[in-house]
Amino acid sequence: MAKSKRQIYACITLILLFCIIVLTVCIIKFTKRGCPPDSFSHAAVAADTGTCSQIGRDMLEKGGSAVDGAIAALLCTSLLNPQSLGLGGGAIFTVMDSTGKVKIINARERVPGKYKVDTLKSCPNPPRFLTVAPSPGSMWIGIPGELRGYEEAHRLYGKLPWATLFQPSIQLARQGFPIPKILGQYLPATISNESQPLRELFSDESGKLLQMGDTVKFERLADTLETVAKLGADAFYTGKIAKDLVRDIQEAGGVVTLQDLASYRPSVLDAWTIPLGEYQMYTAPPPGGGNILNFVLNIMKGYNLNPTSLSGEQKSLFYHRYVEALKFANGLKNYSNDPLFSANITKDGLADHVRTLISDRGSRDPQYYHTTPYLESTGTTQVSVLAEDGSAVSVTSSINHLFGSRVFSSRTGVILNSQLCDFCQRVDSLVAGDQPPSSMAPTVLKSKSKVLVIGGTGGSMITTGVASAIINNLWLGMSLREAIAAPVLYVDSENAVTFEGNFDKDVIEDLKSLGHIHKPIKKFFNVVNAVEKDGRCISAVSDARKMGKAVGY
Repeated sequence: MAKSKRQIYACITLILLFCIIVLTVCIIKFTKRGCPPDSFSHAAVAADTGTCSQIGRDMLEKGGSAVDGAIAALLCTSLLNPQSLGLGGGAIFTVMDSTGKVKIINARERVPGKYKVDTLKSCPNPPRFLTVAPSPGSMWIGIPGELRGYEEAHRLYGKLPWATLFQPSIQLARQGFPIPKILGQYLPATISNESQPLRELFSDESGKLLQMGDTVKFERLADTLETVAKLGADAFYTGKIAKDLVRDIQEAGGVVTLQDLASYRPSVLDAWTIPLGEYQMYTAPPPGGGNILNFVLNIMKGYNLNPTSLSGEQKSLFYHRYVEALKFANGLKNYSNDPLFSANITKDGLADHVRTLISDRGSRDPQYYHTTPYLESTGTTQVSVLAEDGSAVSVTSSINHLFGSRVFSSRTGVILNSQLCDFCQRVDSLVAGDQPPSSMAPTVLKSKSKVLVIGGTGGSMITTGVASAIINNLWLGMSLREAIAAPVLYVDSENAVTFEGNFDKDVIEDLKSLGHIHKPIKKFFNVVNAVEKDGRCISAVSDARKMGKAVGY
């Protein structure tokens, strides 16, 4: 009898277990119903490479915050795409916590205390798209703020131990990895004999420049990362690393001092919160470029865009208006670093007024838009993270031009920025402690049912890339992947329009007939990485233009 009861209990237990499994499967299927096949249920990271997105995701799965995932992904990206960012640069974070409160952490580089007064006399004549810094590169080095930004973000929002965020990148740097395609493409074009220490970093034992697929190691940088992981950011700004870094900078002709490093502090402030239809847009104030991005979006918002805006003749009209908005944005860039003036840039009233100045009949002369030429640049990286608790990070990091100043600190393994070049044609003189204006616009948009964590890279092309992706996704009915992949146009500092190779040829001809000047360009540098939560579905996209891959769970 007892044996019979045990069998009955066993059967009931098995039936209950089966029911739980079936119920779990049904819940999962219900939760994912209507979601794209490549979507996620909990969290996602979009960085420049699949490897770095994976490292960021691993931090989230360990219980880390969105900031933890972002920092780990940035450290990794500084190895796989060292031409774009690193400890020798700066970053701007837009962080939304799980309650929806958003803060900006501004760790952009600053003008050294003993800057050379004639620095700006060496600025290249615009317009010119710079991929490498003007020579000599050392004069353009600003005080790096990258690590102080990581430290402050982790202090406010981190959950995992600081050292944990560094371990994957320390291992990568020490063991080495095959040179990725993007880095391999840039090496022969930008690493010259003038940059001997940097060239040695990317050369084999015989002095031959490494190629895609060859193994590269950053052993000295691994030592630096290991020390910072153990001792914190102070080791970089006040310890032996600081002395070695300053020695290398000054031997190369730079002017950054130990006092400059020791005095660097990031700023933490409220995000600019701007209504954008049904969304609230949270973005970075100056020196970030959120004001210009929002100005363009506010103009386009007034045209009540929808998917039919890309049909027939409406498509050319949409792009004409968009190009005009970008031309007026160019006219504001020289004033964008003024906080008081910038506050007006984001207001609907200015966008409404500018919309009345846009004629559907055609374009005008450059003077109409108050545009003055400015120096254009490329570079940067973007990491977008959405964590399981609803917190999010959009962070843009940069050393400015490809490989920054091309000054390599062989004692620390750090490549230094060329950020002071961003002052060219924007100011008449430098001021110690000032931060250069930037197009970086790490942004979070939120409505009742949707969160979009987005940002871009490509220097001056950031505004175009991010604005296009947002317009495509929010108003023109495209999925996030379609919105980012869609061909883009760019309006340069002379208000000439350039088009990505696969852009609609009929639209190009229509725009030319409306008086827009068409100027070909060899390469587009815009890259957008984003994560979107729409209801229960999480989509993440790393731009294919940089061969990126997003990862989630």
